[in-house]
Amino acid sequence: MIYSLLADVVLLLHALFILFVGPGGLLLFRWPRLALLHVPSICWAVWISFSGSVCPLTPLEQWLRQLSGQISYSGSFTARYIEPVIYPAGLTQQMQWGIGAFVLLLNALVYLCLFRSWCRSNNHLK
Repeated sequence: MIYSLLADVVLLLHALFILFVGPGGLLLFRWPRLALLHVPSICWAVWISFSGSVCPLTPLEQWLRQLSGQISYSGSFTARYIEPVIYPAGLTQQMQWGIGAFVLLLNALVYLCLFRSWCRSNNHLK
């Protein structure tokens, strides 16, 4: 039971990380210093996507599921609603490149808006 719960926790952390990397950049409008954590997270996510690597959270979650005796993810909320987002069927290297490019573009736009906002607010101080 505990391994199953830990596997679900890892899966939820994985989903939260993905949300933080993508639209999480919008949090920087409220907490700009969060960029110190956000930029390395973007770099990691883009590297995973472009290199075709697997995030270490994936095998950790799978190992915990094996320890719990689970063969599949059937029956749980995380298996039904979160897993298809994190582990889409038929994920190819080209799709991973597209995801990486989307993450870069989305966050470049967020940081551009933040930079413009910062410049405008500093110009008003002069």
